[in-house]
Amino acid sequence: MRSTEQAVSNWHTQKDFRLSPAWKLLSAAPWTIAFFRAEFTPNRPRIALEEFHAALAAFLKELRHENLNLNEQWQAANYADSWVRNQFLARPMVDGQFVYEPTAQTQRVLNFIDGFTQERTNLNSSRLSALLNSIESLAHESDPDPAARIRQLDAEIAERQAQIQALETGQEPAVLPHETSVAAARSILDLASSLPADFKRMRDGVEAMLHTIRQEIMESSVAKGVAVGQVLEGDRQLRSTAEGETFRGFTEFLNNPQQQARFRQAVREVLERDFVSDLSSDERNTLANLVRELRRQASEVHAIYGRLSESLHTYVQSDEFRESMLLRKAIRSAELAVAHSPDLKTRTPAVPVNLYLPEFETLAGIGVFNPEDHVPPPRLAEPPALSDADIHRTPNTPKADAGAIRQAITAATAAAKDGKATLGAAFGLLPPEHRHINSIRGLVLTARQTDQDIGDRFEVLTYKQIDGVERTAYLPLVTFHKDSTGLKDESK
Repeated sequence: MRSTEQAVSNWHTQKDFRLSPAWKLLSAAPWTIAFFRAEFTPNRPRIALEEFHAALAAFLKELRHENLNLNEQWQAANYADSWVRNQFLARPMVDGQFVYEPTAQTQRVLNFIDGFTQERTNLNSSRLSALLNSIESLAHESDPDPAARIRQLDAEIAERQAQIQALETGQEPAVLPHETSVAAARSILDLASSLPADFKRMRDGVEAMLHTIRQEIMESSVAKGVAVGQVLEGDRQLRSTAEGETFRGFTEFLNNPQQQARFRQAVREVLERDFVSDLSSDERNTLANLVRELRRQASEVHAIYGRLSESLHTYVQSDEFRESMLLRKAIRSAELAVAHSPDLKTRTPAVPVNLYLPEFETLAGIGVFNPEDHVPPPRLAEPPALSDADIHRTPNTPKADAGAIRQAITAATAAAKDGKATLGAAFGLLPPEHRHINSIRGLVLTARQTDQDIGDRFEVLTYKQIDGVERTAYLPLVTFHKDSTGLKDESK
């Protein structure tokens, strides 16, 4: 009987799933998911509307060359609109322009397809070690016996002390093998890939509550207390879900500067290891920008919570205003009814009393004012005179000098025997006053605009800030060519 009840429950769940956008996307044309996987990456979760339409138009052109059965009347915008209607994509406005991004269900489908099509296995030693550590931590933290906890902590302290003594005696530390380190890094990326979908589901849930409260404001069909209770209950249920727990945990992480510093330091140290070179550029960028991307998505959830609070406040205020207007009308009607009631006796009018008229006994009480007795106040001091030396401006990094950058690239490629120079070589030929962070950005932008070679390896550049602090930048290895058409056009 128990298995039958479970089967019936699974059947109802499966029926609901067949109506979801995720099932529709899995049942759609395969080229739809292929396009989503190519365009939306961890390093590019959003795409501007015009850029997305242009990429889709080019992709549709290639599909039509392969005689694929497509709607000849539909353009890229038509397909994009249908994907938004089917809840495959969302089209929010960010910084004044519309962008496309996958919905929470689409993101989960893409993660599933990525995991299903990858040839590497997800079961490796790093995952087994993480599983063992999680089980031990759960057993330790759920144990109510203080003596057992003390024994566990003493064992961990003894193990750590033994490791410290071994290192102090000159023993080489045990380092993970190269292949194991790469597998562990990819396991971390696989674990982090589910976080954006959780944040999007949290954001969609708050958006749904915001839409509900706005509908109730427009229709005024629900009492004020009932509407507030529904919103609070919906928020409680949303926070009790898995994505709500993820969001709450990340919010606690943001409120803990020590944890953030430890995490950023660990990411920097991992990116400096030799095994990172086996990861793709997308995987390295995902690892480096993980906290920043999650912080951006968390800020969006907090912004929607702010709009929900404003709408709820507006709803309560509008309801109170409507109630106060009805109360005032009722009081005015009651006053008029009482005034015109024939049961009231006519009252004798009272003699008016002018309370504002003064009463003087003598002329001396008037206190005649003599203008000659007025003593003017002293003049205010003159404002201090300021000179140019008193004006202090905050120093800032100057903009990149396009002319100096072109001259440095030209000189670097001319000095090279094969006519090829790296970005670091061009940066080293810049005058000292131009060796700052904006010049590095200008060199990268010039490389992208002129279609230079951008490799998978890293190049290290050292520069100084305005305050004299020396910083290090890790950039993809960019190679400039002497015969680059873009550089020739710019030099003209």
